[in-house]
Amino acid sequence: MSGRLLNLPNILTIARIAAIPLVVICYVLPVPWGRPAAALLFLASSATDWLDGYLARRWNQTSAFGRFLDPVADKLVVAAALVLLVQGHPHSYVAVPAIIIVGREITVSALREWMAEIGQRARVAVSTIGKSKTALQMTAITLMLWDYPLLGLPVYEIGVVLFYLAAALTLWSMALYLQAAWPSLRKS
Repeated sequence: MSGRLLNLPNILTIARIAAIPLVVICYVLPVPWGRPAAALLFLASSATDWLDGYLARRWNQTSAFGRFLDPVADKLVVAAALVLLVQGHPHSYVAVPAIIIVGREITVSALREWMAEIGQRARVAVSTIGKSKTALQMTAITLMLWDYPLLGLPVYEIGVVLFYLAAALTLWSMALYLQAAWPSLRKS
């Protein structure tokens, strides 16, 4: 395990955070290419989420800084995109799943922190459902950020359907994490 603060995996994570203002600027630009550019930047950020973890493990460059910053970067990128989506389409059909996703992230983050405090962090480690939720969520958000038909496909509407599926998986994964933590929660 490397203690180097600025290795390539950590640089990718920092770049993901640095891309947030670019996503925002592109999304709000009053030009036809703005929202597709925001979507592509968000998609690139999503890809680096997988890549930085893969490289850190493969090159034995994991670090405490990276383990801290990676989930923070994920949550910042998603939260910024959700704010843009709700701002761009201020309707309850966008706001409700966005609130579900943000609420789950806050709940699970607090749960993981508390479980780590009592030495039970492994009980709420990232699950397959959590990874599936993330992949579906990133795809949905990318399509919704794109916001224009592509090759005759209603990209935004497809994104909304996937967004609802991601919100359902979000609730399911949160329920599984809470269930795993319940014995420890009940004891306290």
